[in-house]
Amino acid sequence: MRYAIIGCGRISPNHIVAAKNTGMEIVALCDIVAHHAKDKILKFELAPDMPVYTDYRLMLEEIKPELVAIATESGKHAEIALACIEAGCHLIIEKPIALSLTDADLIIEKSQEKNVKVCACHQNRFNKSIQKIRDAVEKERFGRLLYGTAHIRWARDYEYYSRAKWRGTWEQDGGALMNQCLHNIDLLRWMMGDEIDEVVGMTDRLKHDYIEAEDLGIALIRFKNGSYGIIEGTTNIYPRNLEETLYIFGEKGTVKAGGEAVNIIEEWRFSDYMDDPEDVKRECHELPPNIYGYGHTKLYRDMADAISNDKTPYVDAWAGRRALELVLAIYQSAASGSNVRLPLDSGNTLDFEGRF
Repeated sequence: MRYAIIGCGRISPNHIVAAKNTGMEIVALCDIVAHHAKDKILKFELAPDMPVYTDYRLMLEEIKPELVAIATESGKHAEIALACIEAGCHLIIEKPIALSLTDADLIIEKSQEKNVKVCACHQNRFNKSIQKIRDAVEKERFGRLLYGTAHIRWARDYEYYSRAKWRGTWEQDGGALMNQCLHNIDLLRWMMGDEIDEVVGMTDRLKHDYIEAEDLGIALIRFKNGSYGIIEGTTNIYPRNLEETLYIFGEKGTVKAGGEAVNIIEEWRFSDYMDDPEDVKRECHELPPNIYGYGHTKLYRDMADAISNDKTPYVDAWAGRRALELVLAIYQSAASGSNVRLPLDSGNTLDFEGRF
């Protein structure tokens, strides 16, 4: 499968390694800063004559890849995705899928018209710990779901934001919830039934006065199935990342996934005693080298299978839209000081320019 990546920054190594692990033919790299792409050719021992582009449209025209990964700043995702779809390319889009619901809906609509697959890169869904919890949800081992919580307690400093001027801006990024916390927000919504009635949120910029968006977000969620959710996300933890945790509480089960990126099971209690908690903890214990985990290769393999066998990707564009919608609902609630009902028809990070 002919594969290309657009955006060769911080997250691109995970994509390139996943493409190699999946046996894809890497045919081009694209970045507006050419040496970022050239560095990846050397680092990952790609073909020395690998084409490097600074113009993704020219790359699409000349190379005609079958699958493209978009790993640019978030505010460019939709524009690039729509061009790739028009060129007939299947897509893996780094989170968030877009920064407005209008753009997310257009990506879904155009991909259906062109019959191309779109995968939202929420790779943590493939963590062993998360797959184990999802299996318990699907087998209804929790009984009635009561509530779930997502905590993202991370640290980001001036050096992080200064390395890429788009970070923390409403036009190209959003704040902690949209960037650092979106994976766990996706997991919470997915586990708790996906459908939401209303959201109450508060956001603030407590520490990073050099960015536009929030560095703290807190929200309460009421799901349509009668369960509740709590989100706490921040980039203010001193002095380094502390944890990313996901709790699921049901009438017949209690689970906690923890570690730096929800990659271990810390609590596993079910009334059915179908498995030994200590065995589950050992089975699902992963210690990845960084917060991005091991999920990219599994996501790539699933996407290759979806393309080859004309199936829906495990994490499709609708999943990306739902995560985006929830964060935008929190932003809307925080800005208005009132509850926000879902579903949302519209929303855009640009709506909150000047918020702080």
